Amino acid sequence: MTQISGAENSTASGVGIMAETLASRLNDLHDVPVLVVGDVMLDEYLIGDAQRISPEAPVPVVLVGQERQLVGGAGNVARNIKALGGRPYLVGACGDGRNSARLKACLFEEQIEASLINLPGRPATTKTRVMARGQQVIRIDHEDSQALLSTETEQILAVLDEHWPTQRVVIVSDYCKGVINEQLLTGLAEIKKRHKNQVLLLVDPKIGNFHLYKDVDLLTPNAKETGEGAGLPVRDRQEIIKAGQEIFRKINCRQLLTTLGADGMALFQSREKILHIPTLAQQVFDVTGAGDTVIATAGLALAAGFNMLEACVLANYAAGIVVGKSGSATASSQELHNALLHMAEPDLGNW
Repeated sequence: MTQISGAENSTASGVGIMAETLASRLNDLHDVPVLVVGDVMLDEYLIGDAQRISPEAPVPVVLVGQERQLVGGAGNVARNIKALGGRPYLVGACGDGRNSARLKACLFEEQIEASLINLPGRPATTKTRVMARGQQVIRIDHEDSQALLSTETEQILAVLDEHWPTQRVVIVSDYCKGVINEQLLTGLAEIKKRHKNQVLLLVDPKIGNFHLYKDVDLLTPNAKETGEGAGLPVRDRQEIIKAGQEIFRKINCRQLLTTLGADGMALFQSREKILHIPTLAQQVFDVTGAGDTVIATAGLALAAGFNMLEACVLANYAAGIVVGKSGSATASSQELHNALLHMAEPDLGNW
């Protein structure tokens, strides 16, 4: 987790977000539709114990006692929306390898509606994590991250176009596994312009495609991605500010939410207006999937009529919940309600 020094020097902003008020509005999230497009994958967990070293190599022998499969990547964004009571519709692609049936079974079990185009000859992207005594021993990836063919991207755009009129928010979850490319993002911009229904476009970025996210409504990089996207170091508060401003110059995003790990979040409402939202995590066990939780919660809240600051504060609470869990976790509506009522309210500050 990236540590950003200088966050403690925030000055009082005079902006108040009442946790009780947000808690009273959580029912507004129920059954709100959110369209999610991106790289869908299978998260597999092999969980057991390690009590000896292999005689074949200096590695632990893990005796597996439990196996879990969850839909990951853009699918984890959809899981987070579903857990908060929203109604995600997931659009992406899936290979036809041995894990594709498992991935689709996970979506069915989670009751997540999805449209996944078939990619013949490619494996379903799978991340297998071997866990022993709560710690990850190794991760094994199966994937083919080549960009989709033009005809395949056209199929995805057709599905997005069909569902667009009923949406207020579309989330792009980019894991650089081939679904998100220039053709797709250009097509999204054209769909948005054609429908003229004020849909907000949110992007959880990866550095390989950073130059493609022009004019999006909200970008949600972590500190490392912010530095890479700007081509600048991000070792302290001033460097984060400079990097954020450079991202505005490069891609002209409307707003930017940089997650700072243990130091919370920096919400760039414009190049010059920056709010710091301190972390609410009481303990950090596993940051896997925390970025998915942030964009899912913020996106669902925006779709439900919350303003940007309210949505980001809710996302901060939700992230504080999931980092205290193991693996790609979600925060339920009840957990978020309890956190809003019992965790300290964030002391927002100007940067």
